[in-house]
Amino acid sequence: MGEVEVIRGVIETGGQRLDKALADLTDMSRERIKALIAEGRVQISGKPATSGSVKPAPGAKFAIAVPAAIPAEAAAQAIPLTIVFEDQHLVVIDKPAGMVVHPAAGNANGTLVNALLHHCAGQLSGIGGVARPGIVHRIDKDTSGLMVVAKNDAAHEGLARQFADHSIERVYNAVVKGHPNPMSGTVEGLIGRSDRDRKKMAVLPEFTMRGKHAVTHYTTLRRLKGATLVECRLETGRTHQIRVHMSSIGNALLGDPVYGRPDSRLRPLLQRLNFSRQALHAAVLGFLHPVTGDRLHFSSDLPPDIRELIEELNALD
Repeated sequence: MGEVEVIRGVIETGGQRLDKALADLTDMSRERIKALIAEGRVQISGKPATSGSVKPAPGAKFAIAVPAAIPAEAAAQAIPLTIVFEDQHLVVIDKPAGMVVHPAAGNANGTLVNALLHHCAGQLSGIGGVARPGIVHRIDKDTSGLMVVAKNDAAHEGLARQFADHSIERVYNAVVKGHPNPMSGTVEGLIGRSDRDRKKMAVLPEFTMRGKHAVTHYTTLRRLKGATLVECRLETGRTHQIRVHMSSIGNALLGDPVYGRPDSRLRPLLQRLNFSRQALHAAVLGFLHPVTGDRLHFSSDLPPDIRELIEELNALD
């Protein structure tokens, strides 16, 4: 069963929901408190609490039996990471292209989670009852750039809330086929599983009543020969959103093996450069620190492979 830590205290003020009151009095999130209540691990005045919405009277004594965090299934591995920012609550990482975020079938090792378990050893709280890094959002294996990871419940909950209300600033740079017309614009619509290929996402007709609303604002940064460097600002964050949206307007990302194919002029160049990933980079990440409330803003330069691609495109006859 593992060790259990019992946290005891007194609720001094009334009129507050139990889950919020206990979250304020401990270092656990409301979601974690709710889960412990559901497991029968929270007592108020000597009796098991049955709901997080009850409002206990002032002076009520509480006891929370917190089980030891279940060890993460992934193994800690000493994999180098590019750390952009780190404190006791969160870490911002510049992920290289080719690194998978989560272990899965065929990718049990060498992932970002494996690296974080080593880097953050002893600093991770039991998010959801499991000792693991707080992966709040993901970027695709072959997309490079900035990611934020929570180290504790408070950071995880605060970041998740900002992602849910779309207040996180996320800006990507991409090299797309052709020249978008208009040069700047907005692509929006429902994104969901493709009817033709369930492994792909697609922009779905509104009448389908499936998928999730998605909005991408794009701006031309630099016209290239047969291609364009664009900036994409995410208003929402759906699976493969930029890749799907830019492909839907006829400007698929160069190198994207799923949503676009290069024309006959660009294919030899991509082969010569051995450029076999979508030309997409998470360049800017901005958010409010979930604990201190400070505004944080980070930027990442284009990686060498995309810079080389841009140079070679400019050199085309």
